[in-house]
Amino acid sequence: MSLKNVNTVLATAVVLFTFYLGISFVLIPETQAPGFGLPNWPSGDGGGFLNVKGNRENAMGLAMGVLLVTGHRRALGWVLLMVAAAPFGDMITVLAHHGSMAAAFGVHGLTSVLIAVTGLLILRETSKAQEAAAQPA
Repeated sequence: MSLKNVNTVLATAVVLFTFYLGISFVLIPETQAPGFGLPNWPSGDGGGFLNVKGNRENAMGLAMGVLLVTGHRRALGWVLLMVAAAPFGDMITVLAHHGSMAAAFGVHGLTSVLIAVTGLLILRETSKAQEAAAQPA
């Protein structure tokens, strides 16, 4: 299997998982909140922030999905690197609020690393393609 195919599978998995999270946080936030890693359910109207997280996930999924479907692979690599900041920020948030270290590192940290590695692999793939195209025939 070529690097491009592996990268496409990884990027597709990231996009689909992002949509899964986004839709879940919008439609059934009470089932997603415990796995996020924070020690307490938001009080009062705080549950609305879970919908905000879902909307953020859906927007990121749309951006990545459009770049994947339209074949803008170099831009997709850069966007994946930027999107990796979101789960990293979630990890920091969970740690700062004395939440579950397992969720912080095992869920958010690993997700951030996976997304960043996928972005780097796509950037590597596209830089190799540019180098090959620049070589005289």
